[in-house]
Amino acid sequence: MSTYVLYNELSGNGTGKEKAEGLKDFLNGKEVIFQDVLKITDPKEFMTGLKADDEVILCGGDGTLNRFINYTDGLDITQTIYFYPTGSGNDFWNDLGRKIGDDPVVINEYIKDLPFVEVNGMKKRFINGIGYGIDGYCCEVGDQQKAAGKLKVDYAGIAVKGLLFHYKPTNAEIEVDGQKFSYKKVWLAPSMNGRYYGGGMIATPEQDRLGKDRLLSLLLFHGSGKIRTLMIFPSIFKGKHVDHKKVVEVKTGHKIKVTFDRPVALQIDGETVLNVTTYTAYK
Repeated sequence: MSTYVLYNELSGNGTGKEKAEGLKDFLNGKEVIFQDVLKITDPKEFMTGLKADDEVILCGGDGTLNRFINYTDGLDITQTIYFYPTGSGNDFWNDLGRKIGDDPVVINEYIKDLPFVEVNGMKKRFINGIGYGIDGYCCEVGDQQKAAGKLKVDYAGIAVKGLLFHYKPTNAEIEVDGQKFSYKKVWLAPSMNGRYYGGGMIATPEQDRLGKDRLLSLLLFHGSGKIRTLMIFPSIFKGKHVDHKKVVEVKTGHKIKVTFDRPVALQIDGETVLNVTTYTAYK
């Protein structure tokens, strides 16, 4: 039996390999093979080439997890898959109630039967959530700052400036399991498989990614002006935004479709998709 440590050296602002190597105590006595996951050209071929009793420890952030679940989609994975966070946001890890420095966790049950999102002709699975609204805008601006050479992006700062000056809310048509709704001045409309997204925001506090009904949760933050939105927004980091029931709603369902009246950016587990007018998420 071999243990493969698949690390993403770009995760955690370029500290991914160093953090993965910090697993030496956990790996004591095991036959270990370290490999950069970004250099695996055919992940399906790699996984099918492993022995049934081999172990895989996936080291990275939420984006690394997303790539793994999509690259290996359709495989009957018999190996034990662990996850160890080396990213910067680590929303999946937070959703499991784990802390940085905890030992790796077996995630086989968490990567089965994951939901899909269809957007701009693309179909992908996601593990945490689909951000649509000012959260997608924050990812868009963050990507621009990274491309310009900025090493550490302040997403909270981008959100505040966006709320005050740059981002305009949209009108939205919502469909949840066939029921249709209309909303004005929508700031956020993410569909969630877990509770956390966006580097610590507890968007849907009651969402259970392993719930027996396998429902998704749609958060709607709508109908408020800039100042009120700015006052409420910080409470999302504690999941208390849902107490503001006049402007915040959560709907649950198996199939969720959101359509905005103008194109905006969307994010899938942190990956930005530009010029989106509609998406559909479903389990």
